[in-house]
Amino acid sequence: MNADSQRKVIGLIAGGRQFPVLVARGVKAAGHTLVVAGFTGHTNPEVYPMADVWRELKLGQLAKLLDYLKSNGVEQVVMAGTIHKPGVMDIRHFDARAVKILFTLKAKGDDAILRAVSGVLEEEGMELVPPQRYAEGLLTPGGVLTRRAPDEREWADLRHGARLARSLGQLDIGQCVVLREGIVAAVEALEGTDAAIERGCKLGGPGCVAVKVLKPGQEERVDLPSVGQDTVRGLARGKGTALGVEAGRSLFFDMEATVEAADRVGVAIVGLTQADIGE
Repeated sequence: MNADSQRKVIGLIAGGRQFPVLVARGVKAAGHTLVVAGFTGHTNPEVYPMADVWRELKLGQLAKLLDYLKSNGVEQVVMAGTIHKPGVMDIRHFDARAVKILFTLKAKGDDAILRAVSGVLEEEGMELVPPQRYAEGLLTPGGVLTRRAPDEREWADLRHGARLARSLGQLDIGQCVVLREGIVAAVEALEGTDAAIERGCKLGGPGCVAVKVLKPGQEERVDLPSVGQDTVRGLARGKGTALGVEAGRSLFFDMEATVEAADRVGVAIVGLTQADIGE
């Protein structure tokens, strides 16, 4: 396991879905003490029984989060799991420290907020580490991953979509673009990838492709692009035909099962390399 051999106290700031559970397993397997901080309505509750200590907070209670982590001797902090993004806009439960950070940011996209929170954690003496340190084998490999490779039109859309997504990422808007025949049908914003794919396929019609890439300069320790079975299911429901995700800089959950599911419905999946993106 690519984790520190010396016993540490690891703080896991946990969101939804399976990622925080995978990280928690890795932390415990490495022999570390696990301190979990969750958020009401966001965190996968399966992670709590795995913790040595856990507490559930309301999103935006930054001072309480910091006090909780420090009082439990947390040395390293890992962030893993999804947060329902529209919930981030509800500042009624934000404490003074969170409000101060939010309103001093010039940009308030995902990456800007995560960078600000990461900076606060490090100012408090806690090392921020990437979650894949404790959940190895999740990075997307390069090349065609399914039995069916994209056809010429799909390849053109995947490459064009990757370049568009990279450009939009410079504005800290989103990681995903849905398009067909070079025409953009949806750009991910606050709603998240699954909803963007649903909307894009509805607007673009059968044959849409979806692309996810890392934003330029993105804080890779806390927010890599990710795909999995839900991504493929959503694309298939919308009669989309191909999925491209950046190789080596994105997370692929349940890869074997996801690829098998994609093969059954004829969706092509590609780990996009820098050459594919044109970099």
